[in-house]
Amino acid sequence: MSRTTVPPGRRLAALLRACTVAAVAASTALAVPLSAGAATTPDDQPITAAQVRAETRADEVRAFGPEEAGYLAWQRLERRAALREAAHTRAEGGPDNGYPLPIRVHRLEMLTKTQAEINKKFDPSVFGKFTDYFTSPEYGDHVALLPTGKVLLFSFEPVETDPTQEPAPTNIIGSANKGRAYLWDPSQGTGPGAFKPVPPPNVTLDDGTAANRPAPFFCAGHSYLANGMVGIFGGNLGGNGGAGAKLSLIFDPWTESWTRNPDMSVGRWYPSVVTGADGRQLIMSGQSEIGWGTPTPIVERFPAKKDPVVFDSKKVPKGPVDRFGADAPFTTDYPQLFSLNDGKIYGLGRVPNQQWVFDPKTETRADLPTRPDNLAPGVMNRNYGSAVALPNGPKGPDSVLILGGNNADPNTYKLSGGKWSKDTPRAFGRTQDDTLIFPDGNLFTINGSYDIRDYGNGLYNPNADLKYRQVEMRDKEGTWKLGPVQRLPRGYHSNAVILPDGRVMITGDELQQIANNPNIKTENGGTIEIYEPWYLHSGARPKLDSVPGNGVRYNRSFNVTSSTEKQVTRAVLMSPITSTHAVDTAQRHVELQITKRQGNQLTLQSPPSANAAPPGYYMLFLLDAKGVPSEAKWVKLDATSAGSLP
Repeated sequence: MSRTTVPPGRRLAALLRACTVAAVAASTALAVPLSAGAATTPDDQPITAAQVRAETRADEVRAFGPEEAGYLAWQRLERRAALREAAHTRAEGGPDNGYPLPIRVHRLEMLTKTQAEINKKFDPSVFGKFTDYFTSPEYGDHVALLPTGKVLLFSFEPVETDPTQEPAPTNIIGSANKGRAYLWDPSQGTGPGAFKPVPPPNVTLDDGTAANRPAPFFCAGHSYLANGMVGIFGGNLGGNGGAGAKLSLIFDPWTESWTRNPDMSVGRWYPSVVTGADGRQLIMSGQSEIGWGTPTPIVERFPAKKDPVVFDSKKVPKGPVDRFGADAPFTTDYPQLFSLNDGKIYGLGRVPNQQWVFDPKTETRADLPTRPDNLAPGVMNRNYGSAVALPNGPKGPDSVLILGGNNADPNTYKLSGGKWSKDTPRAFGRTQDDTLIFPDGNLFTINGSYDIRDYGNGLYNPNADLKYRQVEMRDKEGTWKLGPVQRLPRGYHSNAVILPDGRVMITGDELQQIANNPNIKTENGGTIEIYEPWYLHSGARPKLDSVPGNGVRYNRSFNVTSSTEKQVTRAVLMSPITSTHAVDTAQRHVELQITKRQGNQLTLQSPPSANAAPPGYYMLFLLDAKGVPSEAKWVKLDATSAGSLP
């Protein structure tokens, strides 16, 4: 899943002119076995100039020139040597060779001990508390909280278990390039019985291998459909530093099954997806099927404009995507996308001057001001960092806060009224962080690192600067404070999800999970950690006893019951979280007015329109005067009230 750095001496212009042929050539080299006449090299010997000359192909010289053709030849030789070395490691009893088991054991012991020592000074009623830490069969690089209360976790089948190497099959084509997925049911606890495999459908990609394998949907983008299902678009085609698959998939939370829809028109590796007020998903950016360095400007839409939006939770939307009327020329991947209360989609790129607003009704794009990022000289864009649509009462969010993505800049940046401003800083800059909105409206940042594969001590070195383990909290006045530390330092591919019971689930970052796994040869390669916010250590919680079983229409009154009605002062709808790479386009906090009280019954006013809260499933929390929330129950917002909770 990591990006291939362009080596010194390669000319960008030549690479872009030749990228189509280069992708095919490199992919073909990986797909076929080494022939008897091809150049070979012992695993412990450097590749020689003579071997590169023997491997150089005449057609590549004609297409690229000798420099580029020589690089492609060297790349093929290097990959073959790496594959042979990995095979030898496993044949000799690996995968501990290169990163022995005692180091994994000692690392986890150190992290466990230091966490306990540091967190003694933090009062749980003020700062919250880290509790459970347990194994998982899945890394959780992609997550989605489902309306059933279960969590969908998915990523890839690893090709490497040495955390100083790339474990994902980013540059591998064929049968080894495959995805995997599991469900975690929090109601079943933390043991093996709480996890269920839900493998994606088998697919054959246009990679020249005809391999039929579980869909490699890692590196995809995702958001919630209007009926509560999860739409997943893109993935890893394999080869050329990160090439995009054209996959279009839907996960049904109630049948716990997958549906494959017709492919998109373009491959997408690292795209972003957002659901608008109309219930349709817009899909933007991502590296194309050609490979790294070819982000697509094409915006696609699901369902297509000719197809109706499906609100019925018992019906899987089927059909192709279509092309949106405006393009999104992001030059970097995973832009932050938000549907705000004016009904428009805000696309906030990692390059400061790539900030746009899209109108789903007119299918047009307009410029936003350049974000005033504090980037170092020569740095062109922010790294992966979090962003949230800020709470704004019953009207729904009208502003966005950009956080992280720059280890040298602790400031946060707010977009409001079409203008940017510098907002209150955190304690230090960090990338790969996840920022959550708590039910009381305060913000909470967890996870983070120095850079993409750099935890503070160099690329692919899992020894982390441990300051990134420390959480940060922001109150309504915008003041940040540092809190306790998590056990694992999670950076690239880390995730955090607020569960319906108010706890926070933390997972992701396969390198740290691999580096701290004392049982690396088992199937449990991942870990999950649980954080209990302050409100779970602050006395009795309000109770939410019942909510409507059918969908709730907009701008309507609806009734809920609470056996602690006198304790309740606020009601809040919160969208579930589906995230990857610090991008979560769904997270939303919408206040509901309490218009009437009668006995144990509260009458609430639903959001005024889909602009305030796009259709779909939300968690409803009741809060007391201190901001302590009840456990949530699921409420479905739609324009038809068709169907009931399955």
